[in-house]
Amino acid sequence: MTLEKAILAWSGGKDSAMALYELHKVGCYEISALLATVTEDYDRISMHGVRSVLVEQQAESLGLPLEKIYITKDSSNEEYEAGMRNRLMRYRNRGVLSVAFGDIFLEEVRKYREENLSKLGMRGIFPLWKRNTTELAHTFVDLGFKAITTCVDSKFLGREFVGREFDEHFLTELPSNVDPCGENGEFHSFVYDGPIFAWKIPYTKGDVVLKGNRFYFCDLIPGSLR
Repeated sequence: MTLEKAILAWSGGKDSAMALYELHKVGCYEISALLATVTEDYDRISMHGVRSVLVEQQAESLGLPLEKIYITKDSSNEEYEAGMRNRLMRYRNRGVLSVAFGDIFLEEVRKYREENLSKLGMRGIFPLWKRNTTELAHTFVDLGFKAITTCVDSKFLGREFVGREFDEHFLTELPSNVDPCGENGEFHSFVYDGPIFAWKIPYTKGDVVLKGNRFYFCDLIPGSLR
């Protein structure tokens, strides 16, 4: 069977990891690369606040190439779209026609992605689409994935939720208005171990800071920097 070539939008968080797990499970795709958006001013994954070296270590453990799209800290949609378009066209010219995402239920986000991909003659794959997020969160934990929260939106969660293990205890303490997968942006995570990784990603927790008077970030210090 000829596998369909695809690249996966990769944040380093739990939804990206679950999307990759599902793509492996169906066995229909050849993942050509992971595609990460990096804020070059900080050399960190956009929104998640994770140092890019940690995502490089993830990719190495996963045995996949990592492609980085660099944007500035105050980037516009146009800047982001131009960077994404240029990088995707390189893969389109190599016969990669599909891009996978870890989105779950945000219709406008999916529509935005699909419209931009269609302009390039590519299509989107959404392996987690319309999954029950409570079940998905517990499945992630049950499968043996290990993740830590790196960013929380203080509109939804307090400082005590950042730098926490994403586990059953964490899930039971989430307020009822917070999606268990953080699909509305309530929190973001970094996956450091699990069934798709060849080895565990070492890190230590650093400082917790409040940015923009809204988002709490927990710095993760790569093991190689100890």
